[in-house]
Amino acid sequence: MRIAVMGAGGVGGYFGAQLARAGHEVAFVARGRHLAALRERGLTVESAVGPVQAMAVVATEDLGELAPVEVVMYCVKLWDVEATAAAVAPLLAAGGVVIPFQNGVESHEMLMRALGAERVAGGVAQIGAVIRAPGVIAHIGTMAKLRVGAFGGGQQERLREFVAAGKAAGIDIEYVDDIRRALWEKFVFLVAMSGATALARQPIGVVRADADLRAVLAASMRETVAVAATQGVAFDEHFVDRQMAFVDNLPAEMRTSMLNDVVAGNRLEAPWLAGAVARMAAAAGVPAPVNATIYAALKPYLGGAG
Repeated sequence: MRIAVMGAGGVGGYFGAQLARAGHEVAFVARGRHLAALRERGLTVESAVGPVQAMAVVATEDLGELAPVEVVMYCVKLWDVEATAAAVAPLLAAGGVVIPFQNGVESHEMLMRALGAERVAGGVAQIGAVIRAPGVIAHIGTMAKLRVGAFGGGQQERLREFVAAGKAAGIDIEYVDDIRRALWEKFVFLVAMSGATALARQPIGVVRADADLRAVLAASMRETVAVAATQGVAFDEHFVDRQMAFVDNLPAEMRTSMLNDVVAGNRLEAPWLAGAVARMAAAAGVPAPVNATIYAALKPYLGGAG
């Protein structure tokens, strides 16, 4: 299968490496020192379940160098979605589909406005992975799962081909009928995780062990569940309890990407996470004081250290 990975960070780098190792034609779109390392030394994945050592890969920052593909795994940061969406169109010229694997619940809508609804599917990535050094992806723990699904007709066959390719590569991947619900399930979890860990500047083990921070986690989840209901996505009364139980089984050292970004002085995705919950809650007339406070506290750092 011909696959382009837009954004070769933790998500794109890990899953793209597994697909490339299985023999699929994978091209990585990256930039800066990471791109230079991929070209010079190949891609390395440090992982307990899918290690890769200095694998030679196709890497570029110029989409014009790539031929049309069957799937674009769209893994750029949320602030880059609108700026890069239109550039993906030539890669879909042969009937390809783009699957955004970003955080949040709005990137597919931004892509649809630029590319057309028929070219955009939905994707959920569940993994703790970061760029440890240029050309090196570090996978934390053993969780590494993808879920994909169609928002409308015409995409199912291509998506099922991608699922088959992923399974053949040893990836835990599945096709889901209700991808919108799957996106919100992750959103409830990630908004709380990213917000609490970024505020505390600590990994999840520290956050979940502290009674006050644990309460912030649960309250953030409950607020996002309430917002989901206003968007037509309903969760049962025990959903947050199950999410908190899942948190308790994560590796204590797991760090969210937003925690890594705030510590490194990088730009933050908070406007599309806690900020999005606060924004949607205000529009729907639903209270979300915890997420509004998390977002307010992170606002001075949104643009990075500069």
